[in-house]
Amino acid sequence: MSNQGEKKGVSALDFFCLGFGAIVGVGWAVSINSWMSDCGGPVPAGIGYIVALVMMVPIALCYCELVPALPVAGGGMAFAFRAFNDKVAVISGWAAFGGFISIIPWEAIQITDVLGYLIPSLTAGDPLYTVYGTGVHLTTIIIGVICSLLLFALNMRGLASAAVLQKILCFVLVGAGILGAVASLIKGDASNWQPIYDTTNSLVYGSAADGYVEATNSNMIGGILAILSTAPFFLAGFETIPQGVEDAGGDIKSVGKTVVLSVALACIFYAILLFCFGYAWPWLEFAQPTAVGGEMTNPAAATMLRMLYGGAAGEVLYWIITIGALAGLFTTWNGFFMASALLLMGMARGRLMPRIFARQNKNGIPVPALLVCLILSLIGPFAGAGIIGDLTCFSGAAFVLSWMLTSFSLVRLRKTEPDLERPYKIPGGIGMGYFASIVSAVVFVLLFVPGNPVYMGRLAIIMFVGWMVIGLVLYLASSGQRRGVSQAELKDGVFHGMEERKHQA
Repeated sequence: MSNQGEKKGVSALDFFCLGFGAIVGVGWAVSINSWMSDCGGPVPAGIGYIVALVMMVPIALCYCELVPALPVAGGGMAFAFRAFNDKVAVISGWAAFGGFISIIPWEAIQITDVLGYLIPSLTAGDPLYTVYGTGVHLTTIIIGVICSLLLFALNMRGLASAAVLQKILCFVLVGAGILGAVASLIKGDASNWQPIYDTTNSLVYGSAADGYVEATNSNMIGGILAILSTAPFFLAGFETIPQGVEDAGGDIKSVGKTVVLSVALACIFYAILLFCFGYAWPWLEFAQPTAVGGEMTNPAAATMLRMLYGGAAGEVLYWIITIGALAGLFTTWNGFFMASALLLMGMARGRLMPRIFARQNKNGIPVPALLVCLILSLIGPFAGAGIIGDLTCFSGAAFVLSWMLTSFSLVRLRKTEPDLERPYKIPGGIGMGYFASIVSAVVFVLLFVPGNPVYMGRLAIIMFVGWMVIGLVLYLASSGQRRGVSQAELKDGVFHGMEERKHQA
C-alpha cells in the first residue's frame, strides 16, 4: 500500500498496534456490562475469554506461520489460493471481506453514540427517522461522515502514515484500560462478584424493552460458552496484520509473531477488565443499570468508575475511560479501513473480483478499493445503531469461516509443499493445524444450531447467507476475466513480487 521508502517505517511494533488496536476497540468500555449479563456474571464471562484464548491462539499460530511464508496482501484468501484453488480462495476472501466491512459501518455508528455521552446535545431532540426502533439524528450522520472522510484521507497517504496514528491511539487505549483496572482494584471488594452465576432476572432488574439482556443459560458452563457467540467479533482484527505485510520492512518473521501476540494480549486484556470491573461494583447492578437508579448509563465502565469514586476523581476517571474508548474505536475503524482495501486488492489480483480494484496509484495506494471502504463507511451513520447486534453476529460467523479455511490451508500446505520456505514454524506442527481446524469448524457449525449458547440468531444467519450469495454472483460475473487463464497464472497475480519481498527481508 505504499512505496519502498515507506516500508522502512512500518515496524513489528506498528503491526502489533495495528492488530491489537483493531481487536480491542470500544467494546471493553461500552459492552462489558452486557457481557456480564449475557454470561451470568463477570466470572463466567472472564473465564469465557480464557476459553476463547485457548481457541484463538492455535488459529493465530496458523497465521503466524503462513504470513512470513506467503507475505502478500490477501491473508487467508492468498493462503487458500496457494493450498487449494481460486474457488476456495474466493470463499475465504469474501467471508473475511464481509467481516471486515461490517466493522467499518459499525464503528461509524458507534462514534456518535460515544461522543453523545460526553456531549449529550449531539443526540438531543427528535431523530430524523428510525431504523429497527433506533433513532438516527442529523448530528450522527454529520459526525460519521466527517470521520469517514478523515480516515479515507489518512489511508490515502499509505500504511506508514496510518500506522503512526494507530500507534498513538493504541497507547491511549491501553493506558485507559490499565488505569480503569487499577482504580477498580483499589476500591473494589470480592463480594461484588457474588453471585458467581445468576441469570439476572429481568422482572427485578429491568425489562427487555429497556434494553436489558437476560442470560439464557441455566448453568455456569453455558454462561462461559456464551461468550463464544460474540468473541469472534470482539477478537477479530489480527487478520489486518497479514493484509499489510507487503509494507513490512526488516524481519517478516516478527510480523507473523505479532499476530499471536495481539490475539493473546487482547483475550487477557478483556478477561482482566471483566474481573476488575466486576470486583469494583456489585455486578448485578453493573449489568442492569436501573438497579442503581438509572444512573449506570453508557459508557458503562466510565460511568461505574465515576459513581465508585465520586467528586473530581470520579469525573477525571470518567473522561479518561471515555477518551480511551474513543481511541479504541478509531484504532479498530482505522485498522479495518486499511485492511479491507488491501484484501479487496488482493482478491482482484487473483481475478476473483473485478480487476479495477487491483489498481494502485504511483505511490502504491489501492484507490478504487479504498473508495469502496469509504462508501461502506458512509452507509453506517445513515443506518443507525438498531442493526448493531445482528451485524456483530454476522461478522463473527464470517470471520470464523475465514479462520477455518486458513487452518485447513496450513494443514494442506504442510503436506503439498513441505519444502516451502517457512521463516517460522509453529510449535506442534501439523498437529496444531489440525487442532485449529477442528476448533474453528466446531464453532462455525454451532453458530448455526439453535438452542446452544453460541447460536447467532435467525437474522444474522440470513445476512450471512445473503452475503455469501452476493460473493458467488460477483465471482461468476467476473468469470470472463478468468477465461483461458490457468490456475498457475491466477496464482502469479496473487503472489506477484512475493519472492523479492522475502529476499529483501
